[in-house]
Amino acid sequence: MSTLEITDLHVTVETEDGAKEILRGVTLTIESGQTHAIMGPNGSGKSTLAYSIAGHPKYTVTSGSVTLDGEDVLAMSVDERARAGLFLAMQYPVEVPGVTVSNFLRTAKTAVSGEAPKLRTWVKDVKGAMGDLRMDAAFADRNVNEGFSGGEKKRHEILQMELLEPKMAILDETDSGLDVDALRVVSEGVNRAKDRTGAGVLLITHYTRILRYVQPDFVHVFVDGRIAEQGGPELAERLEAEGYDRFQPSAVEA
Repeated sequence: MSTLEITDLHVTVETEDGAKEILRGVTLTIESGQTHAIMGPNGSGKSTLAYSIAGHPKYTVTSGSVTLDGEDVLAMSVDERARAGLFLAMQYPVEVPGVTVSNFLRTAKTAVSGEAPKLRTWVKDVKGAMGDLRMDAAFADRNVNEGFSGGEKKRHEILQMELLEPKMAILDETDSGLDVDALRVVSEGVNRAKDRTGAGVLLITHYTRILRYVQPDFVHVFVDGRIAEQGGPELAERLEAEGYDRFQPSAVEA
């Protein structure tokens, strides 16, 4: 069992006008095997939370804490966070020219686990996972994300999640830009990885469509850098029907 604990997290980002506070006191605990969905309007700080946990240098933690199994995540470098068991599937996966998918995956697995996987079983595992995600085997010889469609990039992110077997997976709008078939395939990959490893999942999304495949245990509504409301799966359905208007300042004042 693993626990990712976020306590009163405050985060700023530098702008032309100076530091701007994005997260204003976020507290959230995720246990192994749990799926937490974070929903909210654009600009509410959802992606900031994801990248702050992962260690993106653009974001500055001004107060609060993040721990994984009691260890201080904020004191770790980015690669140390990955080795500790954190994984981030990015909303906009980057291209890495000159590095093939196969080399990237094996290097990442070696770095995370501390030893190189046995080549014969590794090749079998990669081919099997690619097949499950409906990825052409030829993608293994292509440069990372170079020339990939949006859906292919998202499948590659979940391929990494399946092979790296993290303790906690943060999925930043993994459903964005996916058609119906790709959404189902990607969601099945998330469920496979979670079922096999017991990972905790923090799923950031705008819409309920992915939540029909990756069913959340908890739903958190993010507004203005804070969690404004929490509930079960029924809260996501209410958000789909009503939107976020009731959380806006005018509605709160009324």
